[in-house]
Amino acid sequence: MLLHCGIGSDVSESALLAPGWLRPETLDSLLELNELAFALLVEQAAERSTHASGLVSAVSAVWRRLDGAARRRAASCPYLLLDAGFADVQRWSGTAGAQVSDVREGPPPFFTVRGALEAARLVFTYAWHLARTQPAAARLLLGMRAPCAAAIAQYSLRQAFTLAESHAAWLRPRWSARPEVWQELLAAAASGEELALERARLHGLTLLAAESRVAAPERAQRFTGHG
Repeated sequence: MLLHCGIGSDVSESALLAPGWLRPETLDSLLELNELAFALLVEQAAERSTHASGLVSAVSAVWRRLDGAARRRAASCPYLLLDAGFADVQRWSGTAGAQVSDVREGPPPFFTVRGALEAARLVFTYAWHLARTQPAAARLLLGMRAPCAAAIAQYSLRQAFTLAESHAAWLRPRWSARPEVWQELLAAAASGEELALERARLHGLTLLAAESRVAAPERAQRFTGHG
């Protein structure tokens, strides 16, 4: 089975899981952002003014029990555990000349804690950098569709930063309605078993591939005028 993220039909899953074609600093930043994703969920769980979702409660409870090595294993998955609607072409369809305040609003915010704004700045900047310099990596690591990468690449650095400032509410955990995906990853990280880790990481890549396949017919319908 191949990961249909626009990289090419001759790229196998084993090749995608191997980091050889990705720049080391790209993966270092990905690891840092994934660690931040877990930290945000823990911070959200401690926010007494909000009702913790199933994902927040499940992740926070397990994360607190992991040692440093296990946490690093969990954060070392080959995709970003945060999302800002990188598969939503309409959201990112503004050009560099558009006012970022005109960009379409998303759903209510998932994160309500203070750390969310700083996380949004980092994620948006990382996405902008990948869209400009490594669009194939943006599609693999962020689940970013090619039209989104092309749109984001048109923004200036200042515009990307401003967009993060005004739309931090776009930031959400990936698969926020599926805590079992996170639990599988954390359990594998806690065990330290390489096969379990590979299975959990592959599960995430498979989900990204499925989301891309679902999006493809939607694009076709819009272009043909059907549906």
